Amino acid sequence: MTRNEALTLLREHLTNENLVRHCLATEVIMAALAERLGKDIEKWRVAGLVHDLDFEETKDTPDQHGLKTVAVLEEKGLDPETLQAVRSHNEALGVPRESDFDHALACAETITGLIVATALVQPDKKLASVRPESVIKRMKKKDFARSVNRDAIRECEMLDIPLPDFAALSVQAMSGIAGELGL
Repeated sequence: MTRNEALTLLREHLTNENLVRHCLATEVIMAALAERLGKDIEKWRVAGLVHDLDFEETKDTPDQHGLKTVAVLEEKGLDPETLQAVRSHNEALGVPRESDFDHALACAETITGLIVATALVQPDKKLASVRPESVIKRMKKKDFARSVNRDAIRECEMLDIPLPDFAALSVQAMSGIAGELGL
C-alpha cells in the first residue's frame, strides 16, 4: 500500500480531524524512526497512518480497537508484520509487542499526545515553541496529559533510542508538518 492509498483509506474511515492529525503525526514519527533504524520507511509510514482506522467506531469498546482495522488492512493485502504492529499497539487486546516495528508504533503513536499537549500549554500554542526537554519534563508530571501512557513511550528504549533522543526525533518530525497538525 502506498502512502496515498493509506491516506485515502484514512479519510474514508475517520471524520474527526483531531484523529486524522494524530495519524499524520504518528506517520511522520514512524518515518523518522524507520530512517534512524534502517527500516522500510514507506511501510512504517503507512502503518502510522492507518493504525487507528477503526477508532471512531470502537471508541466505546477499547477491547475491540484495532481488530476492525486489521480486517480492513487484510482485505487490502497488507503484510503480516504490519497487521501485528497494528494489533499490538492497543494494549487492551493483549497482543504482545515483539518486534522493533511493534514497539515503534506503540511509542510513536503515544508520544504524539504528549507533544500536542505540550504545544497547547505554550503561550503561542505552536510546535515551534516545544523543546524536547519540555516534553521530557512534562512526561514526569503524572497529572499532565494523564491519559498518555508513559510506559508505551519508554518503549523507545527497546529500540536502543534513549528517551531524550526519541523526544527530539518526534518533536522534529511533527514540526515538519506543524501546519497540517494545526500547531
